[in-house]
Parts: sequence; C-alpha cells; structure tokens
Amino acid sequence: MPKKVFIFDDNNDILELCTLILEDAGYEIKTSATSNNIVDQVSAYMPDLIFMDNWLPDVGGIEATQELKSHPDLKNIPVIYFSANNDVSTLAKKAGADSFLAKPFDIHALEEIVSAHIEK
Repeated sequence: MPKKVFIFDDNNDILELCTLILEDAGYEIKTSATSNNIVDQVSAYMPDLIFMDNWLPDVGGIEATQELKSHPDLKNIPVIYFSANNDVSTLAKKAGADSFLAKPFDIHALEEIVSAHIEK
C-alpha cells in the first residue's frame, strides 16, 4: 500500500511538478488549490504527510496548519510548510509545522524531506 501525500498549493505548476516527482517515487498523491474546510479535506484522505503552501486563497497556510495541529485525529500527521517566502522557517514555526521546504526546491530536496518524514 503506497504512502499518501496531500499537497496544498494554489500554483498548478507546483502541484503538477510535485505530483510527477512523488508519484514516480512511489507515493499516492492528492492535491488541492485551497485549504478551505481543511479538516474535512484531510479527514477524507488521511494522508501520511502534508505539504502546505503559505499563500492560499481564503484560509492561509498558517491558519490551516494550526487548525490541523489542534485537531485530535489529525495532529500527528507531519506537515511540511513550503513557500517562496525568504522567511519560511519562521512561518513554519508560527504555523506549528513539523518542517519546511523553501521554494524553489530541487527534486532531491523534495524526495529527501518526504522520506525523512514517512517510511515507504
């Protein structure tokens, strides 16, 4: 059974790139361009790992991550905060994310951070 990764980003190019890379590495991928109803979206899929962009329409990445981390059934799913913001580490801390990945990233860095947080 492949491990599941849920990617939240409003940039379709990023979603497509991450999907291609991670599916190729053997993961099952789900994507969403918004973090609206974040608890419902994540509960319906129950991923092993979540990538959360900072700039999302309506509900931003910080608020969405905090909502996940305060939910009893979802708080243990690792959240990787990813953003082109040059202060991504501070944003990740504020959100309560487990780690962060700065954009632009290389394929190796993406694969490395995924394997660091979930075993295949």
